[in-house]
Amino acid sequence: MAQFESHPGAEGLSAASANGEKSKRSKKDGSKKRTRDGDKPLGLGGAGALGERRSSVSKPARDFRDKPEPAPPKKKKRKTSATKEAPTPDEGGELSTRSPSPVIDFGGLSRPSIGTRERLEEDAAQKEARLDRMKGAVRTLLECVGEDPDREGLLATPERYAKAMLFFTKGYQENVRDIVNGAIFQENHNEMVIVKDIEVFSMCEHHLVPFTGKMHIGYIPRNAVIGISKLPRIAEMFARRMQIQERLTREVANAIMEILNPQGVHVVMESSHLCMVMRGVQKTGSSTITSCVLGCFERKEKTRNEFLSLIGVNR
Repeated sequence: MAQFESHPGAEGLSAASANGEKSKRSKKDGSKKRTRDGDKPLGLGGAGALGERRSSVSKPARDFRDKPEPAPPKKKKRKTSATKEAPTPDEGGELSTRSPSPVIDFGGLSRPSIGTRERLEEDAAQKEARLDRMKGAVRTLLECVGEDPDREGLLATPERYAKAMLFFTKGYQENVRDIVNGAIFQENHNEMVIVKDIEVFSMCEHHLVPFTGKMHIGYIPRNAVIGISKLPRIAEMFARRMQIQERLTREVANAIMEILNPQGVHVVMESSHLCMVMRGVQKTGSSTITSCVLGCFERKEKTRNEFLSLIGVNR
């Protein structure tokens, strides 16, 4: 029988091959074990050690800039007490502002400015001088439109118009503190209160002609209620100014929210504007409806619909 001599180099090659296969199996088993333990397997070229594995299909080059930005933390909602009592204007200290655009200056005028402050604090001589300036301006207007201000029918017109204009704008000299006059009462009432069909007359600030209509005011108290006559008085105060209907509606709602701190306020106004009836498009049958909702009226559709149904808008 022929005998083959074993070559030393062949034995070394065979051992190396066996060791290589063993090493491969060991690495493969180790990779599976790490995967089972929850570790992420290494990618080609040790890429797993450079960053987390991306979930995209194309697997682009890893870069720290590719990582998405962390989501912002969620804001925690504040819990407000439902039994918080409403402040009254007579209480000491300043009242906090709750409306998005405060309209009340409890220490003076509701819309303070240099001109209204001077008008409020002027003496008799200054009032007469103001009236004379207004009379002269009206006389100039009459002359400019081609009229004779000295004819019988127009002799007293400048003075009458000046006094009428001061009455139309008397709301500049009033403030909510004096109007409310402490008429806020703790009655533990939490159901809707509505005063509707409040007649409103105001002056369009764009053309200085009137717009007239009706305002409906509703609120849900937080235990405290206001004297019902104060709601039309607040509407009258803001209407007796140079206005636009949108701002007038919002100012009334904000004022009630400020002084009473109710659960919510809803104000609806519908009116006819002479600036689009006597001039411009001259549409005599048109009317304009504006609405301002605050608090629970803004959050709850059912509450809004109940108010609109009670004032007759949904019919």
